[in-house]
Amino acid sequence: MKDGTATGLRRLSLVCVATPDPDRSIAFYEGIGFEKRTDTPFGDGGRWIEMYLPDETTGIALTPPPPAEGTVSPVVTGITLTTANIDATHAAFLERGVDVDPEVLRMGGPVPPLFWFRDPSGHTLMVVEQRP
Repeated sequence: MKDGTATGLRRLSLVCVATPDPDRSIAFYEGIGFEKRTDTPFGDGGRWIEMYLPDETTGIALTPPPPAEGTVSPVVTGITLTTANIDATHAAFLERGVDVDPEVLRMGGPVPPLFWFRDPSGHTLMVVEQRP
């Protein structure tokens, strides 16, 4: 195949996160630095919403709950965001009222300083300090 892998996959573009309240989720993600690039109605009253950090090409798609489930169960998303200053970012999240861990976790060794936070649907995301 011509693309980057034997299967033709080229890049990670979106990670889907289900939300029962898209407007609340949009406001939350905008409040921590994301921008909404897509908000399109689809299906039976659903919306396809794409949120990105400025200048990034990988984003978070805020989607309705899967039809078979009908509700949103909070999950640990595995989404990891980076920052140059973990303490300043943690403080900014606290100031904005984000449901954030009370302290930055510092494990040492190869693990960068990090903390977890939850979005309005209860989904857990992580912030790590990017080392030079």
